[in-house]
Amino acid sequence: MPRPARAEFPQPTLITDTETLARLCERLASEQFVTVDTEFMRERTYWPELCVVQLASDTEVAVVDALAPGIDLAPLGELLANQAVMKVFHAARQDIEIFVLLFGDVPRPLFDTQVAAMVAGFGDQVGYDALVANLTGGQIDKAHRFSDWSVRPLSPAQITYAAADVTHLRRAYEKLRARLEKDGRLDWVAEEMAVLADPNTYRSNPETMWERLRPRTNNRRMLGVLRAIAAWREREAQRSNIPRQRMLKDEALLEIAATAPTDADQLGRARGITRGFAEGKTGLSLLAAVAEAKALPDDAMPELPTHRDGPKPSPALVSLLKVLLAAKCEQFNVAPKLVANSEEIDRLATEAQPDVASLSGWRADVFGNDAMALKRGELALGVDGKRVKLIRG
Repeated sequence: MPRPARAEFPQPTLITDTETLARLCERLASEQFVTVDTEFMRERTYWPELCVVQLASDTEVAVVDALAPGIDLAPLGELLANQAVMKVFHAARQDIEIFVLLFGDVPRPLFDTQVAAMVAGFGDQVGYDALVANLTGGQIDKAHRFSDWSVRPLSPAQITYAAADVTHLRRAYEKLRARLEKDGRLDWVAEEMAVLADPNTYRSNPETMWERLRPRTNNRRMLGVLRAIAAWREREAQRSNIPRQRMLKDEALLEIAATAPTDADQLGRARGITRGFAEGKTGLSLLAAVAEAKALPDDAMPELPTHRDGPKPSPALVSLLKVLLAAKCEQFNVAPKLVANSEEIDRLATEAQPDVASLSGWRADVFGNDAMALKRGELALGVDGKRVKLIRG
């Protein structure tokens, strides 16, 4: 089907009431797929503030004002849960997080064109405008990318911009899906969707937030304090609905974990901690979390990551594996980042049979099996003209 001219796209409809939204969702329930996007604000809050939801079928485009007085988004939740309608997003993770918060579950079934584009060889995390231009020739006007979507009324330009994020996506999805089907890679995409379709992907566990800080220490007592205060920060940020970094910066958390202050005076010496914070209710709550962590027995402290004490990977072998990864991904026209990351490469270099994703499913066929063959000396790398070639022993 030829790509329609921009003027042939349906004109967007602004929806500001529950009844109109319900009628729209009832019509969309008969579609094979619906493209979905959101506009939200999060700069000043912990929880994303949903401002706009965009929906498109082949015959209509709607911009739903999620902040309209009295609007109930329940009909949208029913559409997103409708197993008969594929929900198509681009770079879906933040959009899905919002819907999990609103409706308690992930839209099902779903398809993320950014992930699918990596499988199809468009590189790592290709942008929406680049993908649309490549697949359809369409051009996306990004002038309103940084609009304040919480301000009302929405301008005609904002509505037009928001609509473009779901109209062009329909054509891109159709072409991308046809390409993947032709190459026999729809099953590859389905494997990648499993992570996005797990509601736990979008639910932060305060007790594990300390791991994101990647502390450079083997002191389990310090790690115990860090675990406690990182969990404290997460809960306080959620309760107050402010970004965690605005509550307390990572650098301050690490310093507090290292010094384990016992009173407001000691706490006030940490970087970024004001006297008012240290002596106030929030500071006292933080000090209580530190004290509670310090009182725990040694066997309750976090275990050190197992890889810290393992052998260092051979830089030469790591380099060979990276060359093999690049060569195989070039051969299969798939993004290397999707096949194996640096940590997996290191584990492949050091462990006899590591439990890594690149040794299962389609990744094993693309790279993992040959990586193990390279380690066993059954495979060598050479050069054939301008390309790396594999020499099997």
